[in-house]
Amino acid sequence: MAEITLTFPDGAKKSFEEGVKPIEVASSIAKSLAKKSVSAKVNGQYVGMHDSITESGDFELITKSDEEGLKLLNHSAAHLLAQAMRRLPKFANVHFGVGPAIENGFYYDTDNGAGNQVSVEDFPEIEAMMKKIVKEDLPILSHEVSRDEPLEMFKDDPYKIELINDLPADEKISVAVQGEHVELDRGGLVPSTGLIKHFKLVSVAGSYWRGNSDNNVMQRIYGTAWWTAEDLDADLKRRAEMKERDHRNIGRDLDLFFTSQKVGSGLPVWLPNGATIRRQVERYIVDKELANDYLHVYTPVLSNLNMYKTSGHWDHYREDMFPPMDMGDGEFLELRPMNCPSHISVYQHKPRSYRDLPLRIAELGMMHRYEKSGALTGLSRVREMTLNDGHTFVAPDQLEEEFKSILKMTMGVYKDFDITDYRFRLSYRDPENTSKYFDDDEMWEKSQAQLKRAMDDMGLDYFEAPGEAAFYGPKLDIQTKTALGGEETLSTIQLDFLLPERFNLTYVGEDGQDNHRPVMLHRGIVGTMERFTAYLIEIYKGAFPTWLAPLQVQIIPVNAEAHGPYAKKIQKQLAEAGLRANVDTRSAKMGYLIRDAQTKKTPYTLVLGDQEADNGTVTVRRYGEQETTSMSQDEFKQLVLDDVARYSRPDEEQA
Repeated sequence: MAEITLTFPDGAKKSFEEGVKPIEVASSIAKSLAKKSVSAKVNGQYVGMHDSITESGDFELITKSDEEGLKLLNHSAAHLLAQAMRRLPKFANVHFGVGPAIENGFYYDTDNGAGNQVSVEDFPEIEAMMKKIVKEDLPILSHEVSRDEPLEMFKDDPYKIELINDLPADEKISVAVQGEHVELDRGGLVPSTGLIKHFKLVSVAGSYWRGNSDNNVMQRIYGTAWWTAEDLDADLKRRAEMKERDHRNIGRDLDLFFTSQKVGSGLPVWLPNGATIRRQVERYIVDKELANDYLHVYTPVLSNLNMYKTSGHWDHYREDMFPPMDMGDGEFLELRPMNCPSHISVYQHKPRSYRDLPLRIAELGMMHRYEKSGALTGLSRVREMTLNDGHTFVAPDQLEEEFKSILKMTMGVYKDFDITDYRFRLSYRDPENTSKYFDDDEMWEKSQAQLKRAMDDMGLDYFEAPGEAAFYGPKLDIQTKTALGGEETLSTIQLDFLLPERFNLTYVGEDGQDNHRPVMLHRGIVGTMERFTAYLIEIYKGAFPTWLAPLQVQIIPVNAEAHGPYAKKIQKQLAEAGLRANVDTRSAKMGYLIRDAQTKKTPYTLVLGDQEADNGTVTVRRYGEQETTSMSQDEFKQLVLDDVARYSRPDEEQA
């Protein structure tokens, strides 16, 4: 029999007989390695542990301890889900789409017809069948087939047939077989169903077939699989915490905002409570910017399409923009996706001198982006958003100092909001991608070097990310850890040599010549009001610091008729001090009213009865605490005012 040569990751080479299996290769190294290995790759292609290797090349084993190993387990769990559903009479005729591993588990897109939709109530029955198949310990084998074979195998599954027909004519097709169940698959599976012991189905949601809103709506069943029961339990606890912190759930419970198809997908409606939080953030950031010499403006949400053609947004972001509106007189108006051209128009409004620079322009600018419906989520992914936007126009020799100034202001804002878990990313262009980025090597090298030098001068740690720059220049992204364990860009500072050139921006220099080109810095400190509010909701778990809380003080008179006048007097005093207080005069039991205030996470609850009215005092209960404290009206007012002034987060046990 012919020999093949396998090259291992450390460069070592070893010869084997053609047809050797990865499990045999692993055993030749160490029996313990064979037990830990779940798949292999030959020349970058997956080969099952019990499949034959027929060619020489690079060889790599994937073990349970590898991150990729967990991905393969979840991929296999998706197949297990499909096999279990097919065995159940209720789902015997289900059609399957795709079932990949994803970052936090796996999913499978299914279509069981209008009459037999899958619900979470079906999960125990499906999971029981999955566990039965696990006990059967069925081998999972992959092999190549001719194009005609899978067309026959999946003739009753239209989604699989579509996938097969869309493959190139010369594409190799493989299937994975476990018992009676056959999957169209390219490999990357564990050796047997017996290894998929620790799993859980977690949710079901609607999804368009292949992500296209013109296609059928399917049901996407989500699950998660782990190597150990302990890891599964930890993941389920994490998911429960995520659900508790999900800004959509908290937003509903605390009446902060809502979304509705009647209003329009991705267009959130801010309710009074949510509007109060947003208003506080807006007032805070505007005051902060005014204190740092920004000039605030209002510019239209509609602009002439030619502005975005000049800026390059039309070329680079057309798919994310709404269709232009034909005004019938040769003018096309566009809902703006960015505020940059609007602020450039402010710069161009009159001649500029070097004495005007740095010129700092800021706005809470409303923008519109055509997000796909499947990507819309609460406040975090929307089609209408208001950006805390700012653009600074500087002379070239002012660039680095202005960058540092913006970054210092941003870090000061983070301190006020008690945001501490973040890191800095220097986002560069990908020099190989000439279509995505403005083609000017000298500009990119110069601007990236300036960005790096400024960070080094400030002594800040950062990591570099080629391919993450804006099309017009490099940027600093501040990557913030969310309460749900993810990471997102909260703030950004972008260098831009391109747009001043495209819009022919100039200023009069000290030499009296109006031919000097400014540099533009784009920056967003707290990002959009929508995404930042979603971030705050999840970080605080709805228990906002007092300065942000929609209602800061809930006042409960023991008897609405007897103690109501005193309660309203207290409310008026607090309102005159700029505090948000409400008198609860509902005819319900005192215990219920106090619990309701706690459920709504109101920072302070006052209970007022005969003793308080007679003595001119208040009995105070802080959110999350059982004890109450008695104090004078003035003492309480000052307590809340001091709390508001701290911009502090509630204690961790309260949040």
